[in-house]
Amino acid sequence: MGARRRRTGHDWKLLTESCTALLERLPELVDEHMRQLTEHSSVYGEFLPYDQQWREAEEAMRIGIQTISAPRDSPRRDLEYAEEAGRRRAQQGLPLELLVHAYRAAGYLVWDALMEEGAAAGQEPARLVVLMRSATMVWSAVDAQAAVATEAYRATEMELRRRTDERLQALLDALLEGQEAPGLAARAAAGLDLPERGPYAVVVLRSERRERESYRRPVEGDGFRFIWRMRADCEVGVVALTDGQGLDGVARALDGRCSGPGGISPVVAGLAELGRARRLAELALRTCPPDATAVVRLDQRMPTALVVSQPELAGRLVSDVFGSLLELEPADRAVLLETLDAWLACEGSAGRAAGRLYCHRNTVFNRLRRLEQLTSRSLARPRDLIEMTLALDAYRLS
Repeated sequence: MGARRRRTGHDWKLLTESCTALLERLPELVDEHMRQLTEHSSVYGEFLPYDQQWREAEEAMRIGIQTISAPRDSPRRDLEYAEEAGRRRAQQGLPLELLVHAYRAAGYLVWDALMEEGAAAGQEPARLVVLMRSATMVWSAVDAQAAVATEAYRATEMELRRRTDERLQALLDALLEGQEAPGLAARAAAGLDLPERGPYAVVVLRSERRERESYRRPVEGDGFRFIWRMRADCEVGVVALTDGQGLDGVARALDGRCSGPGGISPVVAGLAELGRARRLAELALRTCPPDATAVVRLDQRMPTALVVSQPELAGRLVSDVFGSLLELEPADRAVLLETLDAWLACEGSAGRAAGRLYCHRNTVFNRLRRLEQLTSRSLARPRDLIEMTLALDAYRLS
């Protein structure tokens, strides 16, 4: 014991006699200790049956009293027991402050009982003097026990929290992968404190690792709750919606929170459908060209999603519609496709497209006519317009 004073043989003999007498009164002391704890807080009784608490308190106090009179170099059984007790109480969920209070209360009780023993031995006043000289040692022992129990409690609490987090992450990953297992959604709902049934969406963000460190993803706000999972090349977010909250709000909440593009799934009806939502969010992300920065909704990208979901057909569509166009010089080809893109974005207005392209509206008309000649299609025919629009998306995304 680090705080043990060097004692004479006589002092050690008197202290040992006092501790021996105290051990004979141990059941009485434990009863009083349990009474004091119950009076201090009813929570003690909510975690362990009274009989088990009594037995553990009796063992702890007995080891503590034996430690007071133990030889200087003897093993610290009190600290070993305190470490075990700290781990047990963390696993049982007893609040840390009540664990520390129990050690302090037991220390006061033992010290008062020692003083009573010394005062009762009136014919041996030396015993009381020895006990007074031992005060520092006794309270140092109590402090050490409380400190060791606290450290073990916190370490165990952190380990339990880590295991819980890993278990919940595994449940969430299983849902996002679309695994089907009895009770999977219910366990995830209980662990994550989320409703099993209710509106959800999934967000997939394509971002580099260095970008993840500089952007803070939303966790809560505007009625949403986000739960994020990191993956090798993206981040996946589960969004718990409330009634009346739509996907536009999700997109606004993500605005400015990521530097790369992202996809938002349609709304699904519960946790069990997160796997399907994740696949649809990834499909929405695939509709974004490499230089895009917006987070897009799948329900607003359906035609493009159809194209990217069938890469072989998309390639045939590009070669069929843009065959002659692809043989042009890259710069010439880029001008024509940029003009088509601007004209489509401006809803078929050549004047607005010209303003966006910084050219005359007649230049826009001339480029579009040339495009029609190269593709053998007419932008005035709905079916041809659909083919050219889809081919443009497929070309850009390839």
